[in-house]
Amino acid sequence: MGKRIINITKDVDFTKQYTLDDAVALVKKCATAKFDETVELHVRLGVDPKQADQQVRGTVGLPHGLGKSKKVAVVTQGEKQKDATAAGADIVGGAELVDQISKGFLDFEILVATPDMMKDLSKLGKVLGPKGLMPNPKSGTVTMDVGKTVKELKAGRVEYKVDDYGIIHVPVGKASFEPTRLSGNIQAVMEVIIKAKPASSKGIYLMSVTLSSSMGPGVRLDTSQKF
Repeated sequence: MGKRIINITKDVDFTKQYTLDDAVALVKKCATAKFDETVELHVRLGVDPKQADQQVRGTVGLPHGLGKSKKVAVVTQGEKQKDATAAGADIVGGAELVDQISKGFLDFEILVATPDMMKDLSKLGKVLGPKGLMPNPKSGTVTMDVGKTVKELKAGRVEYKVDDYGIIHVPVGKASFEPTRLSGNIQAVMEVIIKAKPASSKGIYLMSVTLSSSMGPGVRLDTSQKF
């Protein structure tokens, strides 16, 4: 381990589960990189991701945003293009944008599309799939209400999805955020994850909850506390 990591890990008791406020304070203290680190929440769930009825996935609006507005592209046509532009979309287009994407144009972080454009976009699975950019109804990125969706995404709406190991990874802000802003975002995420517990999931649902910054150590949260 590097000297920086050795120094910051001295402050973390890896056998302990911290309260939310204490965990946030510790993660902020350990975020000593030369850039404003992203703070991430990692939630290990007692589900079997291989079972269709135990998938945990959705979106949540962070009350205090992410600290950086994501670059949103919208594929639609007609009046919906005006709605997307008015809502603050960075890139808006129809068939011509689909053609650009097919040729490798990926200068955006989120892609939104109206249902009528999905027939063309679905052919670009090999381009968009590996980048996690394919619009999906479950993540709210295939919608007729492009204006509302763009506004929410620009304000800090994030997607959560359990991975193959039963873990959800979600960004919840920046290390420079005030502690109350980070805590508020974390509580918002935890509330929706808890509510999303599949009926078929038995036993312990919240196996572990860990908070960390991009370059910092993981700090375990007490899963018995009220979120």
